[in-house]
Amino acid sequence: MTGRLSATLAALALTAGLGLAGGPPASAAYCGITWGSTAKVATSTNNPAPITNVRAGRHVCFDRMVVDVRGRAAGYNVRYVPQYTGIASGLPIPLRGGARLSVTVVAPAYNSAGQPTYRPANPRELVNVAGYCTFRQVALGGSFEGRTSFGLGVRARLPMRVFVLPGPGAGSRVVIDVAHRW
Repeated sequence: MTGRLSATLAALALTAGLGLAGGPPASAAYCGITWGSTAKVATSTNNPAPITNVRAGRHVCFDRMVVDVRGRAAGYNVRYVPQYTGIASGLPIPLRGGARLSVTVVAPAYNSAGQPTYRPANPRELVNVAGYCTFRQVALGGSFEGRTSFGLGVRARLPMRVFVLPGPGAGSRVVIDVAHRW
């Protein structure tokens, strides 16, 4: 009986060591992400303030896109789409990656005089996302009637979340996080 018990314990230890016991390997980060991949929409009664910048960052469990707004953000609509199209033209804008997010922020990329407040050097490559785990491309789809559209090419249809952070100062930031895995 002692021989069988030793063999069973040895087999369990080997299974656990290989990561076959059901848990993630010791080196994998557990993120506990429960966001899902359905559309994220928010609206407010704020007057649309103009966009001033778009940037991105890498985190342990997700890649992050941030849209800086000069005042309080008035809303957003973020969803996976089969094909990303420009906001005013309706023409397809190709994006790298296995899935595409359409990101519309209720904020113009111009001021009340029609002057641009956000003028990227390359509208098809707003941010250098080379080496990111999930992001493949960030492109500008245009700004029309107080809304600005961005295409976010991602590796696959993965969980995402969207929220607004206040600041700096009187400004705000629309934040789009896309998880590295399910």
